Amino acid sequence: MRPSKIKAKLVRNEPVLVTTIHSIDPSMYELVSLMGFDGLWMDLEHHAASVETANGLMRAARVGTADILARPAKGEFMRMGRILEAGAQGIMYPRCDNAAEAREVVKWAKFAPLGRRGCDSGNPDAPYCALPVDRYVREANEQTFIVVQIEDPDAVANAREIAEVDGVDVLFFGPGDFSVLAGVPGQFDHPRVEEAIREVAAAAKAAGKHWGMPAGSPERAKQLLDMGARLIAHGADIIWIKNALEEMRRRFGPLGFTFDGRY
Repeated sequence: MRPSKIKAKLVRNEPVLVTTIHSIDPSMYELVSLMGFDGLWMDLEHHAASVETANGLMRAARVGTADILARPAKGEFMRMGRILEAGAQGIMYPRCDNAAEAREVVKWAKFAPLGRRGCDSGNPDAPYCALPVDRYVREANEQTFIVVQIEDPDAVANAREIAEVDGVDVLFFGPGDFSVLAGVPGQFDHPRVEEAIREVAAAAKAAGKHWGMPAGSPERAKQLLDMGARLIAHGADIIWIKNALEEMRRRFGPLGFTFDGRY
C-alpha cells in the first residue's frame, strides 16, 4: 500500500502544503505531483467529477509523490470507500456538525476494528489484490488520514468534542462557508472569523490533534503556522488561470486590443 506523505509529516509535526486542481486533465495532477507538493485537494463536493474520473486523476498523481486529499459531499459515507479504493490517502469531510457525525466518517473510512469500511482489495489502493487481506487492512488503517471540516458556527462550538473522536487526524477550518453562515460573507478578516479560528486551534491543541485551513498568501500561512496550524491549503488552478488572463488583458489593452468580456 502506498504510504501517506501527509500523515508521515503530521506525525513528525511538520507543515503540510496542499493545492487544488479543478481541471480533469490528468497531466495537471501528474505535474503537481512530480513537483513534490505534499498533496492535491480533490474537490468532489462542489465539482462534477465522478469517481471514475477521479480514479484516472489519482492514477496520474501516483507517478509523483503527492497524496490525494479527496472531499466528498456531506453525508456521502458510502462514496468514501470508493474514493479510498481509487487511491486517495486522505478524506476531507465537509460541514461536520458534531462528534456523532465525525464518528460516522471514521466508521466508513476505516476497516474494523477502527471502523466498518467494506473490503474489496481489487482496486488501486490494495493494489489489485497484490497484498494479503490482513496486511491490506492494517496498512490502510495506518496510512489513511481523516480531515474534518469545521464550517458552521455551531460546529465551532463542538470543535473540541469533534477533535476528540478517535480516528480524526485534523480539524480544518473553512472560512468561506463559515463567513456566509455567520452573516459576514467573504469577510475573512472579520472578528467573528478570527475568533472561530482561535477556537478551532484551541480545540485541536486540547485534543492533541492537528488543525489547518486555507491561506491566501505566504504571509498568512506564516501567521497560521505560528498559531500551530500544520495543514495549509493554498491556490487553485482556476484562480491561477483567471489571474494570468486578467494580467494579459491589462497589459495588452493599452496596445489597442479590445475584449468583449462579460465581467
